[in-house]
Amino acid sequence: MSIANLLLFAGIYAVAVASPGPGIAALVARVLARGAGGIAAFIAGFVVGDLVWFGVAAAGMAFLAQSMAVAFVVLKYAGATYLAVLAWKAWTAPVAPIEATPVDEDGRIRLFVGGLVLTLCNPKVILFFLALLPGVIDLDRLNASGFAAMGATIVVVLSGVLSAYAGAAARARRVFTSQRARRAINRGAGTVMAGAAVAVATR
Repeated sequence: MSIANLLLFAGIYAVAVASPGPGIAALVARVLARGAGGIAAFIAGFVVGDLVWFGVAAAGMAFLAQSMAVAFVVLKYAGATYLAVLAWKAWTAPVAPIEATPVDEDGRIRLFVGGLVLTLCNPKVILFFLALLPGVIDLDRLNASGFAAMGATIVVVLSGVLSAYAGAAARARRVFTSQRARRAINRGAGTVMAGAAVAVATR
């Protein structure tokens, strides 16, 4: 794989992942409501999910995506349910101190699984890779080093974009210190997550 093709892939991918959608809405809303504690695990779930879909697309296994229609439906509603639970927690949570809420190891695992499910329940991710990859690389000649380079690009670009969103949300959260403002943030975040749950469920 040439450097030019890899940079082209990175540019197109960065624009795609930076476009607001249910995943970014969930990420931003979670940071606004609970702070940035444990958000790295949430982002890691998104990254692993994209790597899974990239691997499926790069391996030329489009037929697998078609044959797993039932699994996609289950994952879709699991992702929507997860977002709905987060929305309810945000709406009903007491107003917390401005510092990020500590997250234990089990909490990080739940955040990772949540990010992973939200990505895997979105078949548009694999459709993006199936549409993009043939125009950027020759899949028949993709070797292990090229595969690894593209995987590393996905990790760097997606982690960077999502971290930027999380950082912006964390800075915005610090602006609001009164109980009324914090309660409004929590409920606004809950509303955003509820909307993301509806968007996922009705795709």
